[in-house]
Amino acid sequence: MPKKRTVTLLLFIRQTFRKLEAIIFLVKTLISERNFIYVSSVAIAMTCAVAVIILKSFAHNVFKYANYINAYLKLPYGNSIFPVIGILLTVFVIRNFLNGNLEKGSAKILYAVAKKGGILPKKQMYAQIITSSLTVGLGGSAGLESPITITGAAIGSNYAQKYKLSQKDRILLLACGVAAGIGAAFNAPIAGVLFAIEVVLTDVSISAFIPIIISAATGALFSTVLLSREVLLTFKQEQNFDFHNTFYYIILGILAGLVSVLHARNFRKTEHFFSKYANNSYKKALIGASLLALLIFFFPTLYGEGYESIKTLSTANPEVLLDNTLLENFKTKPWILLAFVGIVVFLKSIATGLTIGSGGNGGNFAPSLFVGSYLGFFLAKSIQLLGISKTIPVSNFAIVGMAGILSGLFHAPLTAIFLIGEITGGYDLMVPLMIVSSISFAVSKQFEHHSMDVKNLADKGEVFTSDKDKNILQSIDFLKLVKTESIKTFTLNDSLEIITEWISQSQQTVFPIVDDKNKLIGIIDFNTIRPILFNTYRVKYTTIHELIQAPEYVIFHDDGLEKIMDTFEKSNSETLPVTTNGKFFGLVTKTTILEAYREQLKLMVIE
Repeated sequence: MPKKRTVTLLLFIRQTFRKLEAIIFLVKTLISERNFIYVSSVAIAMTCAVAVIILKSFAHNVFKYANYINAYLKLPYGNSIFPVIGILLTVFVIRNFLNGNLEKGSAKILYAVAKKGGILPKKQMYAQIITSSLTVGLGGSAGLESPITITGAAIGSNYAQKYKLSQKDRILLLACGVAAGIGAAFNAPIAGVLFAIEVVLTDVSISAFIPIIISAATGALFSTVLLSREVLLTFKQEQNFDFHNTFYYIILGILAGLVSVLHARNFRKTEHFFSKYANNSYKKALIGASLLALLIFFFPTLYGEGYESIKTLSTANPEVLLDNTLLENFKTKPWILLAFVGIVVFLKSIATGLTIGSGGNGGNFAPSLFVGSYLGFFLAKSIQLLGISKTIPVSNFAIVGMAGILSGLFHAPLTAIFLIGEITGGYDLMVPLMIVSSISFAVSKQFEHHSMDVKNLADKGEVFTSDKDKNILQSIDFLKLVKTESIKTFTLNDSLEIITEWISQSQQTVFPIVDDKNKLIGIIDFNTIRPILFNTYRVKYTTIHELIQAPEYVIFHDDGLEKIMDTFEKSNSETLPVTTNGKFFGLVTKTTILEAYREQLKLMVIE
């Protein structure tokens, strides 16, 4: 009977979705293209909000029941055991239900925008929810926001594909999904809008703000109505800014920038450590999860997202953090608490790297808030204990520190400022948020040109979201621009008469000279031939040896377009030869590349 009910429910859901699709198709035919985008932004936001509610609630309930089982059975070191189970279950799901592959991290959104026209696979609409819930819900030291953004982006992308929208609109609706996801996850619509603009989109016009705003607001509204407040990261205590503490906020901004760089590098090193186990996912999961379990045993606050400990740091009783630790008997000693917090600041990046690198799923959004909160507390408490300032508001520094690390890691200062402003329920700390976020961003930018999400892609030459021109160039398929079929090559044994005959029947202006293995020896330019072209005697008795020039500038097939354009600038040539594996491949013109750039610019500028 239960099986029959399940089948009936699935059929009802499928039929409902088909009816909704039919209605949306009908709406598309009745209203203008722009109005359909507005309607779509609401539909996507509602879907994303439901996904966020499912993900957050499921992860929260897994977390709650795991703790309940631990307390009921009185399992020794239960908090260390559950993350191992969670990561192994995540790997099991990926191997057996997701074809052994799951794209993690919001960098995949950036790659999809820059290289795939905003197309994301369908499985990203549900795969992130399942896997990250298991990983983070059972104590993996990562966050749910990165999976949320990928889920939202996938919903927007696949919606646009379903209703056959243009590439521009597909990328716009992808950004709407991201904005709705962030807006719903934090009940912070402004932060959702700014994150979509700062991190995801390379260029956007004012008119594109409207659907993104609609999506973020709708997502936040659904989150407010349907999501339990205890699941969200919120602060209700009163915060006031005292301008006498400005100098200390400047120090916090500098420290946040430096810690952001260190966090990103330690995370990458830890994650990279597991690349040697690429062919044995269970071994990799067991090793990484065991190391994570060891860290959590000594530092229990590394368990899960860490939002509860963030809230604890902003209260009047932060010593509660030492409960259930080996230092519990010393929690009345403030220096012990301070040392504990300081060590955790540097261990969080390793714990997150172990969680994700070993096969779990999650992101660095929540860890950045965690580290920022701990860093802010550490600085303010140190100033207080050293007697430099007895009145420094420790809780405010714990809150503002979150914006500093978020800004430094993701190079998104506006998102950081308004996110923390929104989750604190007011903007009394706006000035210190601006100071810390902007300084952290500036310091981080000095050491890391690209944000944490973009770094790996940029190293591979795949995406440059911080530079619109580079991003557009990277999205162009260069090899499609190279002329190959209509290009005639010649050898040293050919006569000049053959070349002049070819000139009369083609538009070719550069003539590659190759050997018997098609290796490029040199070129003859049309301008070199021009003076003797109408002199029959000279054409007959001039040899190719007399006219050939060594190619001073050659383009290799795997050169990036940015490097190729630099080569054109240095050569002052309109046409250059292209080689692959040492052999002549074809010719490319600067005009062809610029035309492709203009066409791609039209597709990528969101209006």
